[in-house]
Amino acid sequence: MTCPSYLEFDPETRQLSLDPHTPDFVQNPYEAYGFMHRSARAFFWRDYGHWCFAGFDDVSRLLRDRNFGRERPDYAPQPVGPRDHLTDFDRVEASSILEVEPPVHTRLRGLVNRAFVSRSIERLRPRIEAIAHQLIDGIEPAGGCDLIAAYATPLPIIVITEMMGLPAEDGPQLLDWSHAMVAMYSHNRSTKTENRANDAAREFTRYIRGRIGERRKDLKDDLLSLLIAARDNDDKLTEDELISTSILLLNAGHEATVHQTGNAIRTILRQGGDPRRFFSDEAQTAATIEECIRIDAPLHMFTRYAYQRTEAAPGVIIEPGGVIGLLLGAANRDIDAFEKPGSFTPGRADQKNASFGAGIHFCIGAPLARLEMQLLLKTLFERLPNMALLAEPQFRDSYHFHGLEDLTVEW
Repeated sequence: MTCPSYLEFDPETRQLSLDPHTPDFVQNPYEAYGFMHRSARAFFWRDYGHWCFAGFDDVSRLLRDRNFGRERPDYAPQPVGPRDHLTDFDRVEASSILEVEPPVHTRLRGLVNRAFVSRSIERLRPRIEAIAHQLIDGIEPAGGCDLIAAYATPLPIIVITEMMGLPAEDGPQLLDWSHAMVAMYSHNRSTKTENRANDAAREFTRYIRGRIGERRKDLKDDLLSLLIAARDNDDKLTEDELISTSILLLNAGHEATVHQTGNAIRTILRQGGDPRRFFSDEAQTAATIEECIRIDAPLHMFTRYAYQRTEAAPGVIIEPGGVIGLLLGAANRDIDAFEKPGSFTPGRADQKNASFGAGIHFCIGAPLARLEMQLLLKTLFERLPNMALLAEPQFRDSYHFHGLEDLTVEW
């Protein structure tokens, strides 16, 4: 496979130069991933300043490797530049399940699991399906719309706010705060982006603290009440942990699902023919969603810190405090892990994916995301089987989050 014109690669040092904002890469990262699968599955990405891994086996193994983790060790190089303007954001992150390791992670995950998993996700099926129909009822007479704004975005935010026991009318504000905070993970972010993220974290924290105060006086059958109850028992969440966990669940409860839904609708429409064939029964629907999750994932890079000197791959030594990048989107298209990895093949014999991560940080909301995707897509294509793309959708310039700017369709 020839080297894409927008990247430079030195096979001797395994160093790659590729600006992730390059338009061709933004719209189709899989060309570059395919080249790396054939050239060097482990490579040093100069633009990020750390080693990255593109193969499915390496990504899966390193996600589980306890020599690496999300929590920044004291001996890791500190971020370049001042962070005084990120005090509120850093406080939220410091108590997040995503950013800590055992034993703190073990305790937090156990408490959240009791609250989150104890609520049977399957019992949400009728409500999710009803919301999907309501949203389609609102757009069907128009004959066309942007499905990201009208369908993919509102459903998961409605579901997670209802699960948390928060007012539905607060959804748009929560969405704005979430967008501002996740922008912190973008490459070469601006000071303006950082200030917006910190402002959002401060306001989000103030909002959640107020809701916690109200709910503590009147506990209900919702996720926020369950988290509060966990805090008030002997094995408890601290106030900061309770706030950070609530924010994390609200952000993670919709952000990736929106991108994955848009990517999946685009994928299915590009297959041509009657889309209902992919949703003929529950088994076919589940297989279709698993293939959508594999072939065009919403998150493309997770990073980890090294906790000791480790050979992450043959000849790749990571020193303590060093960072590695695990390319989930690349792993899902690995030519050694999948037969015809670029082919959309629901029910494939080699069905697997790295999209939800692995190991102790495996996505706690994966069952909910899968259920939402199954009902979102099945309902949409059953109601509007003659839907067609009005224009070729464009991906946002926002690596690590791989999602569409919009998805304009007509029927």
